[in-house]
This record gives sequence, C-alpha cells and structure tokens, in this order.
Amino acid sequence: MTICTAQLIYFSPTRTTQRILTAIAQGIDMGDVVHLDLTSPGVRGRTFEVGSETVTLLGAPVYGGRLPKVAVERLYRVRGNGAPAVLVVVYGNRAFEDALLELKDIAEACDFVPIAGAAFIGEHSYATEAMPIAVGRPDADDVEKAAAFGQQIRQMLVQTSINALSPLHVPGNYPYKERKPSTETPPTPITIADLCTLCGDCAAVCPTDAITVGDTVITKAAACIQCCACTRACPTGAQVMEDPRILRTAAWLYEEYGARKEPEVFVGDA
Repeated sequence: MTICTAQLIYFSPTRTTQRILTAIAQGIDMGDVVHLDLTSPGVRGRTFEVGSETVTLLGAPVYGGRLPKVAVERLYRVRGNGAPAVLVVVYGNRAFEDALLELKDIAEACDFVPIAGAAFIGEHSYATEAMPIAVGRPDADDVEKAAAFGQQIRQMLVQTSINALSPLHVPGNYPYKERKPSTETPPTPITIADLCTLCGDCAAVCPTDAITVGDTVITKAAACIQCCACTRACPTGAQVMEDPRILRTAAWLYEEYGARKEPEVFVGDA
C-alpha cells in the first residue's frame, strides 16, 4: 500500500487528544504529517477532503461515554475517499463505553476504511489539585505506547493490502448510551474578577464561541460544553469551574476511578 502522508484530524479542546495522535503519527513515521484541527469554531460549516493515499488519524475526547455532539457534527463534514483510518478516543480514566464504536460508525459513513482503533487516557477536564483525576496523562508511558501503536500500524500498511484486512471490531453497544438530558441551565465556568486581566485567552480557545470578553467575561450557558479549555488556558487562574454539579462529579470520579487504567488498542486481522 502506498501511503505518502499522515493526516491528523481531531477535536481536542484541552490538546490531550492532539498529543496522543501526534505520538501515534511519530510511530507511523510515513512522511509528512498534516493537522486538521476541528476544535476551532472557525471550521463550522466547512467541508474537507482526504486523499485516498493518506493514513488518517481521527481523534476526539469522550464525554459521558459518547463523543461530544459538536465533534460529531464537525467530523461528519470530512470525506475520506476510501483512505485508511486509525480511530482514537481519549477518556478521563472512567470508561470510553460507546465512543470508539460511534467514531467507527462516523468514519465509515464518511468513506474512511477503519483499520485500527484505540482508547487512551488523558487528564480529566474536571481534575483539580484537590481532586486529581489521571493528572499528567498522557504521561511518558502513554506516549511510548502510542508510538508503539503507530509502529504496529506502519507494519500493517507496509505489509498488508487494506482490502486484505478483516473488518475492524471495537467495543461498544447499540443503541449508543443515551446522552444525559439537560433539564436545567448547564454549568459553566465562572470568572474571578480580581484575577482576570481580560486578556481574551479563554475566548480564543473556546470551541463553541461561548465566551465573550469585553469589560467583563461573559459565558453563554447554552453554548458551553464544559470542556474546560478556558480554565486550562487562563494564565492567572481566573476561570474556574465551581458549579456544585461539576464538583460532585469530580469527587465521584476521584473516589471511584482513581486506579490507573491503561490504553487499549484494536487492529483488523490480515
């Protein structure tokens, strides 16, 4: 199989998924690496084409056992043209449930040919100093495993025709896990005025344009997806997630899912 380029296509508000895909691509080591970042709201409404001689790494985080709806919407606007695809989801040490299966279904609907999949662990968006949940991950060991996974993919691409691979099977269930219905105002970060310099970094990283910075910082609750990109990007610690619902969830995750989990990989058989 002739592969000229590796393309990384991802939705990655806190850059965790991007880091994992980059490590996998380094392991594949097949020429140029092209990034298509679907995180920015500037990609909304746009469509993208992938060449058939490109190995494509598709990645997204897991929110409650599913892919974020905004990520799904943007991924569906990418056309694969029969290119082989490696599917990667990144979760916060609890479970990835139906997310990898959902990504596989999207890839197939967009004319990609899934050849491998993986679930890696990243620091949970709700992690704090008081409640560390997979803090620091992906760590050096995760990056090493991602690179080894990439080397395995490279060997598949060099030695095996894509048509000779059996269909890829990944964990998950139909119907997908139901998304939790929102019957109340969703939680959003708050801004500590005494710490805020109105620098605009929070607005710049928000994947849904939920944040406006003027004389104050305003977050539109209906648009916020609780990705916590803004809290991670704020240079002064002025953006914080203190909603009691989020804090209860973080405490539960910390208490119940503190034991380290390891990445899982899935490949098609030749």
